[in-house]
Amino acid sequence: MKILSTGLIATAIAVSWAGTSQARDFTVAGWGGAVQEALREIDFTPFAKQQDINVLDDVYTGGWAPFKAMQETGVIPWDVVQIETAELIRGCEEGVLAEIDWDKVGGKEQFIPSAVSDCGVGAIVYAFVTAYNADGIDGEMPSTLQDFWNVDRWPGKRGMRQGPKINLELALMADGVAPGDVYSVLGTPEGVDRAFTKLDEIKPHVQWWTAGAQPPEWLASGDVTMAIAYNGRIANAIQEGQDFGIIWQNALYEIDVWAIPAESPHLDLAHEFIKFASQPENQAAYSNQFAYGPTAKAAFDLLDQDRAEFFPAGENLESALYVGNDEARAFWADYLEELNQRWNTWTGTIQ
Repeated sequence: MKILSTGLIATAIAVSWAGTSQARDFTVAGWGGAVQEALREIDFTPFAKQQDINVLDDVYTGGWAPFKAMQETGVIPWDVVQIETAELIRGCEEGVLAEIDWDKVGGKEQFIPSAVSDCGVGAIVYAFVTAYNADGIDGEMPSTLQDFWNVDRWPGKRGMRQGPKINLELALMADGVAPGDVYSVLGTPEGVDRAFTKLDEIKPHVQWWTAGAQPPEWLASGDVTMAIAYNGRIANAIQEGQDFGIIWQNALYEIDVWAIPAESPHLDLAHEFIKFASQPENQAAYSNQFAYGPTAKAAFDLLDQDRAEFFPAGENLESALYVGNDEARAFWADYLEELNQRWNTWTGTIQ
């Protein structure tokens, strides 16, 4: 019988089998929480049955640290991992991630163009939006990113993701920089200083999150009044009855990709998994649970149109910033490490 294991089991196994990674089971890392439960139902368990193998799943919480550990220790705990653009670029450049054999995953032509890269296969299109709990607000509801900074009019804590990525962009847009000018401004020392100065204004009111499940939980409990959050997490909370609002103005949107650690002992199987997870039916099933856009072209016809208001598409993205464009990729490829260090000093944390 093939049993799907969860949580941090894969990491523990990888460490205990250091030097003999061939012995461990095929392992996929995702973002945890409810989205991982959906992946488990749609992709992990069916793939395990199809291949007649054990599939373990682990949680990746972002950042470069796990990949640095792979470089330093030679322990490769994952065979496939869902990551963001900055880690994709760095991992590909430093040889930590394997180049994708596109023939093995079905060919580039089945995907939207932005889902295709040397070391990654687009998994979902998602957005960071400003969300609020209407139950905790008297009178007028907030409607702009600038309102997120207005703690006098809308008092209470703010939830923001730990790390410089997305926060520097949000700070500049909140300070009046047009989305199309964000990276040209950030590309100067003065622009970076401007972003941190804007973040200084709200820093005393921020509760930093590291897992995507936290913002809706904090909004529901009243721990925060507003939060920068994944659109799909907030959409699901609304569907479940929470009186949350979504502000799409100056949202950030991006594509998460499936990537393969270069030293994975299961390279062929990793490609097979990505091909399986990229089937239009599987992508649409996931998107219809969480309002993240698919990357397989054929999946768009399978989406639930009743939930269109929650998808990162159309008018929802009219004033948004695509943080996966060439400017963004180049900026974070050049400055991620430097800005991580400055961020850690600024927040007094270690990433």
